[in-house]
Amino acid sequence: MIFDKKGNTTIVFQENISLSKFLKNLNRAYPKIKNDHLIISLFSFSKLKADDILEFLYISNEHREKRKSFVLVTNKVRYADAPEEVCVVPTIREAHDIIEMEEIERNLDI
Repeated sequence: MIFDKKGNTTIVFQENISLSKFLKNLNRAYPKIKNDHLIISLFSFSKLKADDILEFLYISNEHREKRKSFVLVTNKVRYADAPEEVCVVPTIREAHDIIEMEEIERNLDI
């Protein structure tokens, strides 16, 4: 697992491993990154389905309860097919844009 921290945002890149192993590693590393906005890059997974995105629901909900953004980045799952409860975008740039918008909303108590 590779972490790229810039300011209060951390991008998490995964090695070429199974989704279940990646989630296990992410949960293990979570205490180190829990105070940052998180962008989870899933580009190295060649086969990813909308159901796989649900595997991130628990950690996403936990993170958002702390008023921090949690964004998954993949171009393997269409936005329309992704579960509404988890934020999924196709590019890292869009993930940063989502974090900026959510930060504005939090500051305005929207």
